[in-house]
Amino acid sequence: MLELAGIIILGILAQWMAWKLKIPAILPLILIGLFVGPFSTLISVDGNKWIEPVFNGEFGLFPGESLFNFVSLAIALILFEGGLTLKTEEIKNVGTVISKLITLGSFITFILAGVAAHFIIGLTWQISFLFSSLIIVTGPTVITPILRNLPLKKDISTVLKWEGILIDPIGALVAVLVFEFIVLSGDHGTEYTKETLIEFGKIIIIGVSIGFTSAYAFSFALKNKWVPHYLLNVVALALVLSVFVLADLFAHESGLLAVVIMGMVLGNMKIAALKDVFYFKETISILLISILFIVLSANINLEDLELIFNWNSLILLGIVILVIRPLGVFASASGSKLKKNEKIFISWVGPRGIVAAGIASLFGIKLTLQGYAGANYITPLVFMIVLGTVLLNAATARIVARITGVLLKKSEGILIVGSSEPSRLIAKYLKDNDRRVVLIDSNKSNISRAKLEGLEAIECDIYENDLLENIELNDMGYLLALTGSNTINEYALNKFKADFGEEGAFRLISSEEMRDSENNPEQGLFSHTDDFINISEVVRDYPMINEVEVKSREHFEELIDATHKEIKAIPLFLKDLKDEIHILPADSKKMEVGPGYKMMYLGKKI
Repeated sequence: MLELAGIIILGILAQWMAWKLKIPAILPLILIGLFVGPFSTLISVDGNKWIEPVFNGEFGLFPGESLFNFVSLAIALILFEGGLTLKTEEIKNVGTVISKLITLGSFITFILAGVAAHFIIGLTWQISFLFSSLIIVTGPTVITPILRNLPLKKDISTVLKWEGILIDPIGALVAVLVFEFIVLSGDHGTEYTKETLIEFGKIIIIGVSIGFTSAYAFSFALKNKWVPHYLLNVVALALVLSVFVLADLFAHESGLLAVVIMGMVLGNMKIAALKDVFYFKETISILLISILFIVLSANINLEDLELIFNWNSLILLGIVILVIRPLGVFASASGSKLKKNEKIFISWVGPRGIVAAGIASLFGIKLTLQGYAGANYITPLVFMIVLGTVLLNAATARIVARITGVLLKKSEGILIVGSSEPSRLIAKYLKDNDRRVVLIDSNKSNISRAKLEGLEAIECDIYENDLLENIELNDMGYLLALTGSNTINEYALNKFKADFGEEGAFRLISSEEMRDSENNPEQGLFSHTDDFINISEVVRDYPMINEVEVKSREHFEELIDATHKEIKAIPLFLKDLKDEIHILPADSKKMEVGPGYKMMYLGKKI
């Protein structure tokens, strides 16, 4: 009981540490597992591990084959959750570079890493290519924490983000298929026969058919409201486990393929209830991952680590990082708009993640029990690649970004909360003046209008944390809250100022503040005499933004006074001699201004 409780406590502690230190969670999880597992034998009194899973014995947390069964079911749930995130419409929109990275780049990694493992480590071809299939994936759980605090150009963040999201389920699928082919390929992988290909085809057909059928059956039940809302999540959990077991009964080893396919199909269905299932699965995945990687790391023995404690393993790691990854990136980005320095940075950032380590442990256990030569190398080798790439990227990403020149010196992007007509008009003007602007709103209609107008817009709820995980917003330096609710505006500034408003965070004043013009709020925006209602009325009657040249400081103050007196004009921005746009606060008297500057204002010409 103490060991089981300790694993859960340590797992959640590791997740909290990862959040606090802004590093991938897999790093503290594996390190804690190694410490309470193989490394603890060096300091324990009796020479035993502090936590001993024991998957092939009569004692321990998981006696007999119970660890094997637990890992199988846990990986099934994790892969299902990963499958839910893969949207076909997103693949269409991610661009040529990302499409090539998850296809051509994966193929290059698969072939070259397999060849390297065979000749450097001396593994059989079957085990070598299983290893290479496992290190294809990167994953959002390892990419996002590394890049979250790096102000990068949007193109770079987009490539790394979508590669991680899309390659997770695809890489898992490739690894599952390679593993199944190995198991069916004759006497310990030495012979490929007609019967092998037939069995392999059987696994694919059954896995895909059960996955598709189960997905559509579940969606049919949801649409007809056969499942009450309070049972939705547990029914989904039971269904995933049922699909995994059922597929395995019809064709051994087809369970993982079935749950991946089921997740992918459900993830592309427009069913509102699936959002709740996704969040529940995400929570379950976090808990399972927390337990799983401490247990799997603790299950490694010092003898396993000694297998890779040599120069050959280090050479393999170096080849993966310095040769294979760059070749995949440069081949995939050939002919794209990405510059050489941007390709170099993307080549450097390729940490392997949770899917690679989890499936490696499962397949390593299975093949070792079945007596496959070299199977005992799979888990420690993949764990070495995971730890090596995560540690290296987490420690050096900012340094490499600075050396390659992809680190933005200043976050110039503008994040606008609210996508109403005034917000869209202001965003359009800023975009036309070469500023990146992103609108966020929970109103689908407003977001749709913004996209039709060619603006970058994200549908989201600011009370959730999804926005903070979006590494494509790392270049946001200004935050403007332009909704009609002062409560929402204040909440947005309090929550997002540190992440997206380091250069300035502002909000529209409230109706009450407008009546008390002597006490302008420090974060007040544009004018101390105009709230959301006023700005909406001005946009309705005069939907235009005008420019006027400033002759002197006194002239600027006269212009500001004129907009305050003219009920159909509101000051917005100030453009300096370098054509840089500065946002006007409600109290604009402190702004630096001089001859040749231009003031932009909304509404009727003054």
